[in-house]
Amino acid sequence: MLGQTYRNLELIIVDDGSTDKTGQVLADMRDQRLRILTQEHFGVSRARNLGAAVSKGGMIAFLDSDDRWQPQKLELQLRFMRLGGWEISQTDEIWIRKGERVNPKKKHAKKGGWLFEPSLELCLISPSAVMITKSCWEAIGPFDESLPACEDYDLWLRSSLHYPVGFLPQPLVVKYGGHPDQLSRKIIGLDLYRIYSLRNLLAREDLPLEKRRLAAENLRQRVARYAQGCLKRDKPEEARRVRDLVSGVLGVQEAAGIKKAWTRKARG
Repeated sequence: MLGQTYRNLELIIVDDGSTDKTGQVLADMRDQRLRILTQEHFGVSRARNLGAAVSKGGMIAFLDSDDRWQPQKLELQLRFMRLGGWEISQTDEIWIRKGERVNPKKKHAKKGGWLFEPSLELCLISPSAVMITKSCWEAIGPFDESLPACEDYDLWLRSSLHYPVGFLPQPLVVKYGGHPDQLSRKIIGLDLYRIYSLRNLLAREDLPLEKRRLAAENLRQRVARYAQGCLKRDKPEEARRVRDLVSGVLGVQEAAGIKKAWTRKARG
């Protein structure tokens, strides 16, 4: 990070209650651009929010602990943002899984533009690839700290209501995955947190009618699938809990569709 070709930066490292040698390594670093904050282990959302809150620059970029930036990342992305007048942008990335470079599936390909509809299905923006203006962050943030996972899905879905995303098609981020302590490998049932996110989205009064329709249909499908999975694992109480949880933000027709699918699976 401190080896970026763009030198006029502020590096804020948030130590989220680490139990390894992170503190010792950080204590040995000497650079006027470096600021180290520590907190108890509250999770990635609070760490990112804290760093963004105390930052002094007009641009914010995130870097997760298991990712790496190419040396020109900030320089090239900042130039791209300024030339295009973007409030938020992302770069392309390289994926490394278990030490081997892999090609992402077509559905995971990074893109730009107005991303609300495609972002309903899956997260299309990687935090480590993002650069965002401070004013944009203040309008759309922070990350939802109540979500132990899918907090990025939630934030970028909210941001896509109001902002297009600029896409710089250069692989300026290296993402490492497949290791045992990766968050997505620890948490089972990630779709549950996407359900929570969509429920919160549909509770917003400023959600346009067409986007409300798209979000409601996506939520209905997710809840039906989640409920069916619960029933398959003999967890009818959890299926009923989630079905009832979202019924208040769905229209009568969408809620009826969930109930019909849930009842059919229960009988079958």
